[in-house]
Amino acid sequence: MKILTFFLLFISAIVSCKRAKENPPNENQDFKNKKNVVFILVDDLGWKDLACYGSTFYETPNIDRLAAQGHVFTSAYTPNPVCSPTRAAILTGRYPSRIGITDWIPGNDPKTMPLTGPEDLHELPLEEVTFAETLKEEGYKTFFAGKWHLGDTNSLPEDQGFDINKGGHHKGSPPRGYYSPYNNPKLTDGEEGEYLTDRLTDESIRFLESNEDNPFLLYLSYYTVHTPIQACKRYLGKFQVKQKMLHDSIAILEAEGSGQTLLNQYNPEYASMVYALDHNVGRLLDRLENLNLMDDTLVIFTSDNGGLSTLMNNRIAPTSVRPLRAGKGWAYEGGIRVPLIIREPGVNKHSTINNPVISMDLFPTILDVLGISLKPELHKDGLSLTGLMEGQQEELHDVLLWDYPHYHGSGWTPGQALRKGNWKLVYFFEKDVYELYNLESDISERNDLAQSNKEKLAELKAELSIINKDLKTKKPIENPEYGNIK
Repeated sequence: MKILTFFLLFISAIVSCKRAKENPPNENQDFKNKKNVVFILVDDLGWKDLACYGSTFYETPNIDRLAAQGHVFTSAYTPNPVCSPTRAAILTGRYPSRIGITDWIPGNDPKTMPLTGPEDLHELPLEEVTFAETLKEEGYKTFFAGKWHLGDTNSLPEDQGFDINKGGHHKGSPPRGYYSPYNNPKLTDGEEGEYLTDRLTDESIRFLESNEDNPFLLYLSYYTVHTPIQACKRYLGKFQVKQKMLHDSIAILEAEGSGQTLLNQYNPEYASMVYALDHNVGRLLDRLENLNLMDDTLVIFTSDNGGLSTLMNNRIAPTSVRPLRAGKGWAYEGGIRVPLIIREPGVNKHSTINNPVISMDLFPTILDVLGISLKPELHKDGLSLTGLMEGQQEELHDVLLWDYPHYHGSGWTPGQALRKGNWKLVYFFEKDVYELYNLESDISERNDLAQSNKEKLAELKAELSIINKDLKTKKPIENPEYGNIK
């Protein structure tokens, strides 16, 4: 009798497995009413690189159209001023320091400086759960295109919840630039002269067209506007003409530490890249509308860190994010404050949200908008933005941290920053120096109040100590060879 029972259970299990294969989740009628997600991540896009954020030289009519239909966040932050840590934080809802990725991969800690940055990971650990994996479990078809920069073999998008990967590999910039041939192991070359930003959008549109009847996550992670700065030739002439009409048509620079910051937007090559980005965002939005998917789709548009405005060694950066201070690589506002636009499904209404938010909030926000239960044990450091978007909540985070204990080619030296309310603390390990700013009255971080407001300085230093303990952040160490370097 026991043998017969076991045999029947075995046959039942086989039949169940077969049925599961014949009826995958995304073919189930229950999934037809699920909302989709289009997540657009731009590389190195500065806070002021869009017309809707104040640029008068760059032109972004399609992204402005998206902004007119959704929520525009004026105080959106990334948790790190460089790419890989922020990309890990977006996908997991966790601070980069908690994950163990605190620098771009693989980083470049110089051996000739007083400090040495802590050892960090060179890939997103597989035990981290991404929102792609979470949505896949809910029956979503998941697609990734573009820049990954979170690991190589066995640590690629297809290992972290994405069914399809077009162009995501370990490199942080396009190996042979923006024109085919790309030399990208995850993207076949196109016709001669094909522009990478166009190609990634083509791949995304093809995915849309083949999945319009299934719930999907489309994660379009453009390589643009990361270096190399290679103009989109279709639009270069337009901005060369516009440059000649500018009052300030050459670089205006200001010293920042051992680097220099560009103070004006004038570069026609960079402007053409921004315009090509905007054109392709428009193509994607148009296709969503043509397929009658826009009202069923959550659209998120943001950047992985601040604009490349500050560089060392007399190099001139390609863009400016003034009035913010510094740029990519710095924990001043220019390196961490970014554009963030969110259009909710079925909602065509503009609002401006000034409350501070951060990249980790996007994971729980996606779940919340899609009607999926939040998973705070996963997105430990993120909070849903729906309360802010619905006008039912005024404040979200009590304290925000930026932990970047490494040197950077922008001139940044290892340090941290913390924001509480309108107050911002900046700390530099090398000289053991604290700076204090009131962002409400001093968004450009010009007036250091560390000496004149000792009480507020002590309060924020205490907060910094608490969050460092919680995240188990790693400090840089003294370089034992520094004194011997000549």
